[in-house]
Amino acid sequence: MTAVNAPQDRYKAVWIIFFILGLGTLLPWNFFMTATMYFTKRLKDPQINQTANGTVEIEGDSRSVLESKFNNVMTLCAMVPLLIFTCLNSFIHQRIPQKWRISGSLSVILVVFFITAVLVKVEMEPLPFFVLTMIKIICINSFGAILQGSLFGLGGMLPASYTTPIMSGQGLAGAFAAFSMICALASGSELQDSAFGYFITACVVILVAIVSYLALPKLEFFQYYSESNGSRSIADEENKMDLLKPEGQAEKRPVLSLTDEESKPAVSVFGIFKQIWVMALSVCFVFAVTIGTFPAVTVDVKSTIAERGSWEKYFIPVSCFLLFNMMDWAGRSLTAVCMWPGKDSIWLPVLVIARVVFIPLFILCNVQPRNYLPVLFSHDAWYIIFMILFSFSNGYLASLCMCFGPKKVSQHEAETAGAIMAFFLSLGLALGAALSFGFRAMI
Repeated sequence: MTAVNAPQDRYKAVWIIFFILGLGTLLPWNFFMTATMYFTKRLKDPQINQTANGTVEIEGDSRSVLESKFNNVMTLCAMVPLLIFTCLNSFIHQRIPQKWRISGSLSVILVVFFITAVLVKVEMEPLPFFVLTMIKIICINSFGAILQGSLFGLGGMLPASYTTPIMSGQGLAGAFAAFSMICALASGSELQDSAFGYFITACVVILVAIVSYLALPKLEFFQYYSESNGSRSIADEENKMDLLKPEGQAEKRPVLSLTDEESKPAVSVFGIFKQIWVMALSVCFVFAVTIGTFPAVTVDVKSTIAERGSWEKYFIPVSCFLLFNMMDWAGRSLTAVCMWPGKDSIWLPVLVIARVVFIPLFILCNVQPRNYLPVLFSHDAWYIIFMILFSFSNGYLASLCMCFGPKKVSQHEAETAGAIMAFFLSLGLALGAALSFGFRAMI
């Protein structure tokens, strides 16, 4: 079987499964991130007005320390384990079978979400609830890192277009979580009941991802690429080149045996990094800027055109979470039909670096409470415009980098390249989480 007669992806089944698995990688984190209203309500101290210590009072706003630090600590507890375990995955992916890494990670995440749904109905003091929530976030993102790194490595073995459904599915994860939160708010039910349905919905989606992954090895298209090795990939490329040559020239090439290919030394991780370092650092920078401001800064922007009523209630769920995730999804999905700039173009890193402008733009929006900097962009429209450009550029540029990275190396190095790209993606998330404390403090 050669590349010219490779089986077709019937009904786009493999593409759809990779989309669902991409959805499953970021859905847990997005569900926790968009459920901040539920978590912060559980962290309110019933006797906060009677206690002088343990509160933060700024311009009439009184919040417990746990409430005021929840978003920053949550982001840090998510991104640091994500970085550590993505790094570990770069070493264990050759020692632990891929099926155990992916199915095992999804199973653990499912169990944690089920526990989270059950705990909605259990009364707890704010401090134990805070600690338990952070432990669950650490657990979810640790296994999510293994899942994400394994999935990008798996996608790197398939054609370049099969990294797009992973990125697109991850983009939809945020939009799905935000839409679910808005539906929960619109239902008019108690926040506790809405949160229970919210987390049960996440359990169902993760279960669908597990079933989809178990079906993947049965598909002929996936079998063809997953069973291919470096020797067949090199041979296939040479066969295709021979088809373009005159008949006499095609026979001058010596035939490489399977033994010859297997005896070739493996390329080191550092050797692969030298080929993809521009893509790796670019995706790192993209997410450092994004997580540095979202949600730690953007979630505290207050509407100036509605002090009361529905818009005030839905301003952050719609303008921050839903808008970000919809435009991020649109940016990721656009790479399925457009891949400009190219993988060797200088414009790609230039556009990535240019995104740093969004940091001061969001800081100068109506973020409350604030102590130092003035508000220059007070109207809601400014915030919405910045959010559209911010989120679309995040999705599009990150997806380009993740697609191009594994394709700058040979086929037998693609899985390791995918794991390296996932590591630098996670490094960007961790750096952004650390920077978010500074960005929020300077306001």
